[in-house]
Amino acid sequence: MPSLHDAARGRILFGGDYNPEQWPEEVWADDVRLMEEAGVNSVTVGVFSWAMIEPRPGAREFGWLDRLLDLLAAHGIGAVLATPTASPPPWMGALHPETLPRTEDGALVNYGSRQHFCPSSPVYRRYAAALTEDLAARYADHPALTVWHINNEYCTHCWCDETAGHFRRWLGSRYTTLDALNDAWGTAFWSQRYDTWAEILPPRRAQYMRNPAQELDFKRFTSDALMECYTAERDIVARHTPHIPVTTNFMPLWSGQDAWAWAEQEDIVSVDVYPDPTDPHGGQYNAMLADMTRSQARGPWMVMEQAAGPVNWRDVNHPKPAGLNRLWSLQAVARGADALCYFQWRQSRQGAEKFHSGMLSHAGEEGRTFREVKRIGAELALIGAEVSGTEVTADVAVLHDWDAWWSSTQQGRPSSLVSYTELVQTWHRGLWESGISTEFARPGGDLSAYRMVLVPQLQLLGDAAVDDLVAYVRGGGTLVCGFFTGVVDTDDRIRPGGMDARLRELFGIRTMHEWWPLDAGATVECDGFEGTLWSEELEPDGSAETVAAYRGGELDGLPAVLRKGTAWYVSTLPGPEALRGLLGRVAADAGVRPVLEGLPPGVEAVRRGALLFLLNHGRSPATVELPGRYVDLLTGDAADGGVELERYGVAVLGDVRS
Repeated sequence: MPSLHDAARGRILFGGDYNPEQWPEEVWADDVRLMEEAGVNSVTVGVFSWAMIEPRPGAREFGWLDRLLDLLAAHGIGAVLATPTASPPPWMGALHPETLPRTEDGALVNYGSRQHFCPSSPVYRRYAAALTEDLAARYADHPALTVWHINNEYCTHCWCDETAGHFRRWLGSRYTTLDALNDAWGTAFWSQRYDTWAEILPPRRAQYMRNPAQELDFKRFTSDALMECYTAERDIVARHTPHIPVTTNFMPLWSGQDAWAWAEQEDIVSVDVYPDPTDPHGGQYNAMLADMTRSQARGPWMVMEQAAGPVNWRDVNHPKPAGLNRLWSLQAVARGADALCYFQWRQSRQGAEKFHSGMLSHAGEEGRTFREVKRIGAELALIGAEVSGTEVTADVAVLHDWDAWWSSTQQGRPSSLVSYTELVQTWHRGLWESGISTEFARPGGDLSAYRMVLVPQLQLLGDAAVDDLVAYVRGGGTLVCGFFTGVVDTDDRIRPGGMDARLRELFGIRTMHEWWPLDAGATVECDGFEGTLWSEELEPDGSAETVAAYRGGELDGLPAVLRKGTAWYVSTLPGPEALRGLLGRVAADAGVRPVLEGLPPGVEAVRRGALLFLLNHGRSPATVELPGRYVDLLTGDAADGGVELERYGVAVLGDVRS
């Protein structure tokens, strides 16, 4: 199976989306000149070029793309060639309105933007397959081709009649009989029992709250329906070029795709990463997405898109201060990225994204953005051979699951203030600020390689996943579990007792009496810290230690943090400092150590292969003490006993060689 290693060939791939069809062809030569100056060795082409290639049904105009790929090959720049199926041309929507998606209310989502297709539409799929077939046949042997990029940011949802039929077929495969479906969906509630398959619809707008099990299955179905579109195109290009790796780009923490399942279908796992430059936790968010994507890839991964400057879709779009683009780029490399790309190469002058930054901004080659891009390109060339293909290892895993996420978003839950993704980020931040390397894992997988496993919250847990957690602890592993976990099974059915009995035994809980969610801004006093967001009235069974109890109020004296052996249960959300201290304490007991002890605040240390990356997320210089003698690969300078990092500074340290 081809991989990112085959495309990188001992380098870090560096470049971005290149959309030359937006510019006169005489600009292309200048683009290539500046790409070479910046150290660009890879560009993604064709992402939104369907109307250029197929201006009318069945027509093919490949001439411009021939000339472009020839130009790239002549200058040693590889092409990540996209199938342009994310944005059908206007003629498709005009001639075939049934290819357009519909909302939950039945309203038509028209063309005039992008991603305007129903993934269940056989007409859309037929046109997409035909174009992909011709594209793959034409460029299979082109020397510029290094990676196939299928579609772009799969994010379409549809509730149309075609989708309804597809949904019913999917349900038939999952449940076989209507009796099984009615049982799984709990349709005895509110007289929702289905007598024929034809009665079943997607969860469209309803008079009141909809069936949560139906909504959960529709989210599963939508992820699978989009994956069918991806795999159909992937199989076409793979048949023509079995030696060329294939990818499609995830959006970070996007709820519409089960990325664990999708990653299994990709040769390269890639993601688009856009931290907010004004977010004080932007560096941790960037690290979390890197850890998550590396875990899905089970090794090196690809940044398909990031921003060299401001984006255009926030309420206020701030540029990145000088050095921040470099810091976050090298942070991604430190955490396993072997490809570092941007949206886009040259900033657009027209269209909806003309205020979204490019590597070559409106300021041109003298602009600060391009100068920083050139510096990054030069530094990647210095370290590429040392870092490409190497691994990042971690002793701690955070469990993350799309089914649990989807289940947690239903209407009628105890608190709408609880956000699954915010909990995941908060718990990851506690480890990141402690300097502990982290991976992500899927519930139900083998956890034996980890000294410590965290479950920030998994409202839904299947039987196999619960059994694996119990076996992990009994095998000597350390488990730290957050509140409201193991509450429902895979059909979104409440577990007897309000929490899976195996987990209650694991944590030493006799009875889960009530969940006590907190109002916005409210806190609950606990021994040594304040709890936020949530609390629980639970009764221990006498086998567990109350590490911290609630103080005052209805829960006075009841456990806020419970420990039974190496299994910990945290029934509230401690404040950031308290959570960091708790996780650090448990990690130390489990034999997990920071990458480097005694780091100044805001400095991150990551080991990748034989290299030690030091990254200063602070706006002031920092001094880092080192346990030995190193050389900084970025400067060639010796780092003996310590190193100085400028604001947003980075050092990539290797052992001194004789």
